[in-house]
Amino acid sequence: MTMFRSRRRKIERLDFILAGAQKSGTTALHYFLSKHPNITMGDQQEIHFFDNDAMFVSGADYEQLHKHYPLLALSKIAGDCSPSYIYYEPVAERIWKYNPKIKLLILLRNPVDRAFAHWNMQRFKGREPLDFFDAVREERARIAGAPPGEARRFAYVDRGFYGQQLERLFKFFPREQVKVAKFEKFREHQRETLASIFSFLGCKPLRSVRSKDRNVVPYERAMNWEERIFLYNLFAEDIANVEQMLGWDCSDWKL
Repeated sequence: MTMFRSRRRKIERLDFILAGAQKSGTTALHYFLSKHPNITMGDQQEIHFFDNDAMFVSGADYEQLHKHYPLLALSKIAGDCSPSYIYYEPVAERIWKYNPKIKLLILLRNPVDRAFAHWNMQRFKGREPLDFFDAVREERARIAGAPPGEARRFAYVDRGFYGQQLERLFKFFPREQVKVAKFEKFREHQRETLASIFSFLGCKPLRSVRSKDRNVVPYERAMNWEERIFLYNLFAEDIANVEQMLGWDCSDWKL
């Protein structure tokens, strides 16, 4: 009987995007978001609409994004998870033009650990012939002039300069529309962090949270101390910038 059917609506605009950073817990957070009864995620974990330059050559057709979503119950909000968005420069403005009221979720991880995890993932997938230290030292030359998709694949260090990436977002979106959380806190205090994220989205906390690691691949080797010192020296100034920008204590990211 139609009078008892729940009313549904076609998606007009996404309500939020989990925009980064890669290798910072976004797969796990996507899992918990998808389990919430009032949240609908797309039919692909990473749709990659806003970082696909081909979609913006002659005016964006947002139906190419919305086709990944079913009709929504009136009580539901819709979100996407594409962790490369925070890094790719044109994305912030593209999202703002799409929906200036959208909410953005960002997870940030110690950039030294993030870089090594990124390299390890590429090695695991058979995409990276170089050892970690060699890949880091060759990074600028490898990504210079490379197509965006290829450059991002090997931007182990460059993706970790969070300060400039956040500044780009804040040029378009007020702070109250951007929720930034630390990966380390999300991992150690998952229930508390999730409750804060769901509150930001206007949703009640999940009744049950079962801690799970997601998208974890075996490590080929551990990072050595020489590599860690080298990377920390690259990131130290940016880490201080992030602390000041967000009011964070990032002592756990420092040597």
